[in-house]
Amino acid sequence: MKTKTLYILIGAAIIAIVIAFAMNRASAPKVDVADRAQPVVPGLKEHLNDVSGLTFVGAGDKTLFTLRREKDGWSVVEKSNYPVDLTKLREYLLKLSQATVLEEKTSNPKRYAELGVDDVKDASATGVRIDIAGLAQPTKLIVGNFNGAGGGGTFVRKDGDAQSWLAAGNLTVAKNIGDWEKRDLADIAASRIGSVTLTSADGKTWKAFKDQPGDANLKVADVPKGREVSSDYAANSVGTVLSNLHADDVMPAKDAPPPEKAAKAHYAMFDGLTIDATTWQKDNKDYAQFAASLDTAAANAEIDRAQSKAKSDYDAIAAAKPHDDKAAAAQAEAPKPLAVSDPAKDRQQKLDALNAEVAALKKTFDGWTFVLPTYKYTDMTKTIDDTLKPLETKKADAKPAKSSKPAAK
Repeated sequence: MKTKTLYILIGAAIIAIVIAFAMNRASAPKVDVADRAQPVVPGLKEHLNDVSGLTFVGAGDKTLFTLRREKDGWSVVEKSNYPVDLTKLREYLLKLSQATVLEEKTSNPKRYAELGVDDVKDASATGVRIDIAGLAQPTKLIVGNFNGAGGGGTFVRKDGDAQSWLAAGNLTVAKNIGDWEKRDLADIAASRIGSVTLTSADGKTWKAFKDQPGDANLKVADVPKGREVSSDYAANSVGTVLSNLHADDVMPAKDAPPPEKAAKAHYAMFDGLTIDATTWQKDNKDYAQFAASLDTAAANAEIDRAQSKAKSDYDAIAAAKPHDDKAAAAQAEAPKPLAVSDPAKDRQQKLDALNAEVAALKKTFDGWTFVLPTYKYTDMTKTIDDTLKPLETKKADAKPAKSSKPAAK
């Protein structure tokens, strides 16, 4: 091949590559650098605390649920103003406020459905429109499909605008109203439990208890004669109910009252906090209502015990002979615990903390019926038999074997 011909072929190949590159650039999504930096919801980041409500609207222009901010916090309107899961709400609002435009997408209404940004008035719409209240200019944003396979981002379109966009981050909406409800009810460590008294619906009662704080296991009271507990820790599970306690669902107590005969549970903490529960089953669901209170006498008795121990421990340290000058200096400079230096103030602080805890629990419990996870309900309705070794089955007395020898004549 001649050199001239080779150069001609190389030149043609270069021209073809340049043309292909130019065509690819021409067909790529057009998005200005300034547009790419634009927030999906202008003004939201700067006025996040001004948001007063979020309405989520689905297919057929149907309101899925409404989250509204009141004087005492956020609530789910359609759930009789039950409290919102604030952690989830904050996380979503933060993502929405930080979301920026990645690239321009279709403005053809016939292709909206492919991205999930079609008008929610359509009965077959798959996206969710979020109506944001509280900003200077009310915003309605249609949130479509998450483009995970395409490198991340969510398709969005402002209601009324023809242009759709790919926005940074996963902005998809949890459509189940229950996902936005406050599910955490209490988190009381089993180590605080002094006793648990369980009463079945038929009135049978049994009790598990600890002799003193720090005991590892709950004991079973009044074990029936001739029976034994199955292990030292057989009753421990009934003391873990209030630890990481959450609900699967919630409804107003007036709409889901307990039956006339329901099981009861009484949890008494060493520090005086008490929780009472009423439990029952209906339609294969496990229901419970809770009430919190403070046993002031028990609280003061525990404070007396704790202060006495603190003084005893401090006196022992003060009486100990230091082994060198450095230890003596450290001993001399050791501050007295509040329980020793100002017992009255220490007592008041502890009582104030307990009363604040009771107030918070009452705010969560009062006026509501909760659907509990089955494993929690099971531990709240155990019987004493569940903690005991099974009864041995008595075998029938064996009859004497017949002799094979003929009887003597």
